[in-house]
Amino acid sequence: MDAEEFRRRGKEMIDYVADYLENIRDRRVFPEVQPGYIRDLIPDHAPESGERWEDVFKDIERVIMPGVTHWHSPQFHAYYPTANSYPAIVADILSDSIGCIGFTWASSPACTELEVVVLDWLGKMLNLPEEFLSGSGGGGGGVIQSTASEATLVALLSARAREIFNYKKKHPDQHLEDGEIMAKFVAYCSDQSHSSVERAGLIASVKMRHLSTDGEHSLRGHTLQEAVSKDRAQGLIPVFVCATLGTTNSCAFDNTLELGTVCEKEGLWMHIDAAYAGSAFICPEFRPLLDGVQFAESFNFNPHKWLNVNFDCSAMWVKNSDLISEAFNVDPLYLKHENQGKMPDYRHWHIPLGRRFRSLKLWFVLRMYGHKGLQEYIRKDVKLAHEFEDLVGTDDRFEIFAKVVMGLVCFRLKKSNEVNERLLKAINTDGRIHMVPSKVKDTYFLRLAVCASRTNSDDMKFAWKVIQEVTSKVLNEEK
Repeated sequence: MDAEEFRRRGKEMIDYVADYLENIRDRRVFPEVQPGYIRDLIPDHAPESGERWEDVFKDIERVIMPGVTHWHSPQFHAYYPTANSYPAIVADILSDSIGCIGFTWASSPACTELEVVVLDWLGKMLNLPEEFLSGSGGGGGGVIQSTASEATLVALLSARAREIFNYKKKHPDQHLEDGEIMAKFVAYCSDQSHSSVERAGLIASVKMRHLSTDGEHSLRGHTLQEAVSKDRAQGLIPVFVCATLGTTNSCAFDNTLELGTVCEKEGLWMHIDAAYAGSAFICPEFRPLLDGVQFAESFNFNPHKWLNVNFDCSAMWVKNSDLISEAFNVDPLYLKHENQGKMPDYRHWHIPLGRRFRSLKLWFVLRMYGHKGLQEYIRKDVKLAHEFEDLVGTDDRFEIFAKVVMGLVCFRLKKSNEVNERLLKAINTDGRIHMVPSKVKDTYFLRLAVCASRTNSDDMKFAWKVIQEVTSKVLNEEK
């Protein structure tokens, strides 16, 4: 494919993408294929000679689309949203074309410098404390990670490195190996935290305590304090707390103000994981949910979930970037450059060495939507969730399971877990909408998330109509 053909075929693909997204309602949201379906559709070896573009293009619909779960369909209500917008798609085209691997400032200055500035923009939209902004003149700043899972791991590894250093400084006569010191470490999260928090503990070899939440599924300060005091009495060393704002199960919020007070008193690293809900904090009516961030060492949310920025773009801020970079600093000669120290070398801020020019899509989106446009988008989705909550309230067969705060509605039939499981399976088999369940304290419930940017009030009514129809069938079968 030469430049001329690329111009022609690229325009064809842009047209295909626009048609796909604008007509996505016409597609079944969840595929009907069986595992292994692609092996029956394509050869078992690569072609000896190159094929024509026309043949490749035809196979998008023949091979790929039958097995796609259409996350951007207004009938997709599973998990949480994954963001999507035309400005972000265009920015990714430019990023892929530039193709830099921005591990140092010198490897592509624009890649680093735009990320520094744009994350300050976003931090100001969130009204983060000045210490988190690189432009404040302190040691803080932001970095784009691939996912919130990576951000949590980076925070935990940094907390671990800090505590190993502090332990050796306090006990210079013990001469313990790092592994011997780490064996005493313990970290904490709520029993509603994402599985990636537990996984971070496994990777970092740090014990992770899952602490009980209250009736609102929130981790409270007194629960953390009791756990810390108990562990210290047993000779363990508490090092880290992951507080969640907007849990995956039910979009519950830990009390970061209370937790932060305990962390400050006990000298613990508090990391705030707001992967989904963090986008909403650009709206002043939701910003109080972030109160307590002033006590955190690190904070993270995913613009690629709810802020119109395509995956992957997970924004993380730290108060002291030295605590991050010192935990990951390996500095071979071939990566050094004469301007080291004047700007961040982001390879020291995360796990991988290579990194794409991801700040371009964040920059495009912030400029083309503006703060107000993004606020309107968040508020629209929250309003739709409350509309669906009201619809659930019209049918006394159902109950709301958790308080509706953002774009997630948790609800269930007033029946056993088994009946609710059958209901969800029947809804997804029906195929007109797609949802996933969750379970909190042995109660099984259904989750309806407002996901697609094109979702509107009619889609809420359509989803409720489908649910009511399938419910009647399931309950008739029960009789």
